[in-house]
Amino acid sequence: MEANTQITISIILLLFGFSLVYSVTDPNDLSILNDFKKGLENGELLNWPENGDDPCGPPSWPHVFCTGNRVSQIQVRGLGLKGPLPQNFNKLSMLQNLGLQQNHFNGKLPSFSGLSELKYAYLDYNNFDTIPSDFFKGLVNLEVLALDNNPLNATTGWFLPNDLKGSAQLKNLTLVSCNLGGSLPEFLGNMSSLEVLKLSLNRLSGGIPENFRGSLLRILWLNGQGMNGSIDVVSSMESLTSLWLHGNHFSGKIPYNIGDLVSLKDLNLNSNDLVGLIPNSLSNMGLDHLDLNNNHFMGPIPKFKAVNVTYESNPFCVSKPGDLCASNVMALLEFLDGLSYPSRLVGSWLGNNPCQESWLGVGCDVNGKIITLNLPNSKLSGTLSPSIADIDSLTYIYLQSNNISGPIPSNWTSLKSLTLLDLSKNDISPPLPRFSSSVKVVLEGNSLLNSNPSKDSPSGDDHSAPSQESRFSPTSPYESIVEKSSNKSKLFVIIAPIATFAILVCLVVPLSVYLCKKRKDEHFAPSSIVIHPRDPSDSENAVKIVVANGTNRSATSMNTFDSASVNSSESHVNESGNLVISVQVLRNVTNNFSSENELGRGGFGVVYKGELDDGTNIAVKRMESSVVSNKALDEFQSEIAVLSKVRHRHLVSLLGYSVEGNERILVYEYMPQGALSKHLFHWKKFQLEPLSWKRRLNIALDVARGIEYLHNLAHQSFIHRDLKPSNILLSDDFRAKVSDFGLVKLAPDGEKSVVTRLAGTFGYLAPEYAVMGKITTKTDVFSFGVVLMELLTGMMALDEDRPEESQYLVSWFWRVKSSKDTLMAAIDPSLDIKQETNESISIISELAGHCTAREPSQRPDMGHAVNVLASLVEKWKPLDDVTEEYSGIDYSLPLNQMVKDWQEAEGKDLSCNMDLEDSKGSIPARPAGFAESFDSGDGR
Repeated sequence: MEANTQITISIILLLFGFSLVYSVTDPNDLSILNDFKKGLENGELLNWPENGDDPCGPPSWPHVFCTGNRVSQIQVRGLGLKGPLPQNFNKLSMLQNLGLQQNHFNGKLPSFSGLSELKYAYLDYNNFDTIPSDFFKGLVNLEVLALDNNPLNATTGWFLPNDLKGSAQLKNLTLVSCNLGGSLPEFLGNMSSLEVLKLSLNRLSGGIPENFRGSLLRILWLNGQGMNGSIDVVSSMESLTSLWLHGNHFSGKIPYNIGDLVSLKDLNLNSNDLVGLIPNSLSNMGLDHLDLNNNHFMGPIPKFKAVNVTYESNPFCVSKPGDLCASNVMALLEFLDGLSYPSRLVGSWLGNNPCQESWLGVGCDVNGKIITLNLPNSKLSGTLSPSIADIDSLTYIYLQSNNISGPIPSNWTSLKSLTLLDLSKNDISPPLPRFSSSVKVVLEGNSLLNSNPSKDSPSGDDHSAPSQESRFSPTSPYESIVEKSSNKSKLFVIIAPIATFAILVCLVVPLSVYLCKKRKDEHFAPSSIVIHPRDPSDSENAVKIVVANGTNRSATSMNTFDSASVNSSESHVNESGNLVISVQVLRNVTNNFSSENELGRGGFGVVYKGELDDGTNIAVKRMESSVVSNKALDEFQSEIAVLSKVRHRHLVSLLGYSVEGNERILVYEYMPQGALSKHLFHWKKFQLEPLSWKRRLNIALDVARGIEYLHNLAHQSFIHRDLKPSNILLSDDFRAKVSDFGLVKLAPDGEKSVVTRLAGTFGYLAPEYAVMGKITTKTDVFSFGVVLMELLTGMMALDEDRPEESQYLVSWFWRVKSSKDTLMAAIDPSLDIKQETNESISIISELAGHCTAREPSQRPDMGHAVNVLASLVEKWKPLDDVTEEYSGIDYSLPLNQMVKDWQEAEGKDLSCNMDLEDSKGSIPARPAGFAESFDSGDGR
């Protein structure tokens, strides 16, 4: 009995001991958890016991979950933890669920290699800066991985390795904004378990691989990067509910069978290069959200069934959903469809009247009927559309020397007005339709057709193809045709009517030209007058008018200039008050646009220096014929429209323009020192003196005042959209003026944004504009902040020749400005930094950071920038080679004193019934009349 009792007690003690041993956490897991806490700057937030030795409890540690004596989960979401992870983290070999999201973890990610039990890994919204190459190795049970919003390998980027193929159970992969580069890995399209793939805002390039066809993905986000190519493959991904492709360069058409995506509810194609007609299958989809903004969609706007749909900034032929395009327009657009929408024609074929809109290659008669399709040597490829047969007035078709393939549509024979069809030097294939004898068909150089012309000609009863000599000239459709023939009567039959026609042409054409010119002169009255800035030496400070014959006339104001004071044959003042200038005058003053007078080249064309008879210099910007497109013409018109409405001393003045024939020319006041970029980045090349700190401050203030005027003080609020040093011009005394208003947009009311096509210059684009195409006045504020960084560092906004970590100036500057030492080391070495300038450098660097905040709402308005800069600018005194100070107004004074000083300097009375806030550097809201008086530029 006693022996049995003793055995029972022993068994109980053994079992108790076993339970104690079993409840103690694996020593290796315990060690890693302790290292995890010690590495944090604020480990106390975990509330783990100081000397605890049993995380698996009982009682267990907060945020730690165990299976037996092994750690299987760590959940610390949103605790604000800061610091690195231990590099042996993958020794937690039984870890199944890891939730580290929304903290401040930083440093290098440890390898997760070998965590074969891991199913869920949430590492998003932290500051991990490096990912090891073997991170994904052996994650055979992984189902969810989130690495969003971590600056991983910021300088070099990183790529998804093939190791991820081994994660055959992967369902959700989200890698938004973490510097993922390369092309979209093909193996992701073969992962049958994958349902959610979010790779937005990275560095991916290339297209969507073909093996994504038929993928079972429900959510696919690829927006905001450099991807391109067709989107045809997505139409086969029938499980999709959300597809984001916006902010890329995808091209081609929306697939016609997009309607097969019956589960799709959210489709965003904003800001791509997609073209063509909207397919009916898309307009009939009951989507919750559809964004088609900023593409090249053409034709009519369908009546969409989507709940929320936007389609702004597309060249639709009409503006109202459901309205139809003109039949000729639809015929030509379907012709484009067969040729895969060549960009040159897409950019030109806009509107709903090809004759009024001057479509490239489309010629019309005086009645507005299309008679010519003239597109030789246009690099066209594709097939010919039967739709051309709907243009019954079409008389001449010139499509020679392209890469057009396939047969000629048989219904083209129904073109009753057609007399010439030139398809030579293409890849036309049989069968050939039978045209009437009145149609001249030219088919030489099509290798797929029988080389024997007597058998190949489809024209009339005479099967002989026209010889090279008998072809119409593509630029002279009315030229006579003389066929070689031994039959004199046949020759006479041909020559007689042609000779008669030629005589009529000789009589009618000169008369038509004369009448047309006379009507044009009466309507446009091209001027030989140039207007240029007011001459400060004139006692009345009048606008000077220089006529070609040397006569000088003046008017008190450009806006009140009386055109009747000059003979109507000499000048014309348009509605905006700007003078139209004859091309011949501009040829004379630029020595026929000679290369010696060339000041610079840009995307628009060439800028020339011109000199008037009285020695006044002007800048003449001439659009090159090779860049004449609808986009370029829009910028040309925008420049005129904006600068005729706004005048300010820190905006370059438009003096006139010329529109004659193919010429598009703008004339500006001449800025002798050229662009700021030359003095900031290329001063050594041009053997210039580097800009001093004072001079840079004054330039920054000038620019800020010019943009502030555009945003807040003009009669309308404008957004510049392309502010950069090459668009900031300098006068002799280095006063700055903002130029290039071709991309200006009207600003929306209040804090609202407007969606527009992406334009401007990379490196200066605000994030919300670059990704979503949304602009407000804060878009310019971001660009101004980048310019401030350039003034501080002497470095360009984007330079691939620099080390990778500093190629993009904004992100690099944000890192260096956090420390005074690194900031001072980053300042332009050409600056002679003195102790007294350190404070202003710090202030400008903070202002630059403030202006380039990621969120528009966190950026200041330009009025704030003006106030900050004005407080730093000393009194302007006469220019001195030693002190480099400037004469004028002390902008650090209170506004009422500034106005008084300006009145005295200009001899003008600006008194108005308003209270001016008497605080240094503070500028209250200004009444419209006051803004026009105080900020109206006078060209000096």
